[in-house]
Amino acid sequence: MSLEVLGMALLIFLARVADVSLGTLRTGFIIRGMRGYAFAFGFVEVLVWVVVVAKVITSLSHPIYLIAYALGFACGTVVGITVEGWFAIGEQVVRIFCPNGSTVATALRERGFRVTDFTGRGLAGPVSLLFVQVRRRQTRRVIDVALECDPTCFYTVDDVRLVSSVVAASPQASHEHLH
Repeated sequence: MSLEVLGMALLIFLARVADVSLGTLRTGFIIRGMRGYAFAFGFVEVLVWVVVVAKVITSLSHPIYLIAYALGFACGTVVGITVEGWFAIGEQVVRIFCPNGSTVATALRERGFRVTDFTGRGLAGPVSLLFVQVRRRQTRRVIDVALECDPTCFYTVDDVRLVSSVVAASPQASHEHLH
């Protein structure tokens, strides 16, 4: 196998990693309603894809290209998910269920998080339900604070598609703009 064929296989692999990663990011932008980014990423993604597919289809005499194409797809999926996690774009709501909600709510508020609390009834009796809406990159911190205050708490996390532009006064609200 020549260096030219190996070099082309490497380019096919890298191009597939790039276009599949872009596709993963594009999907995140679509889910979050970010049309402009979805458009731009989709354009580049398909442009790269067409060039790569054309090369592979016109060079079926080199099976290494097919292997590079498939490996690039698989690696691109992992790279795309990883990069998307680094960007952590968007908002999430953390729901915390615990018997000692006032302690957890106070600790979160002291750290600048907006907390809405409710009282409910669970299987074992009264329970506090706390809602904390944050940027995705802050989610882990909210969970850590809750578990530090009450290791028995239960939590769920959901993505938020749309956030009102009206924000109640809080220490963070003065320098955070939500849209």
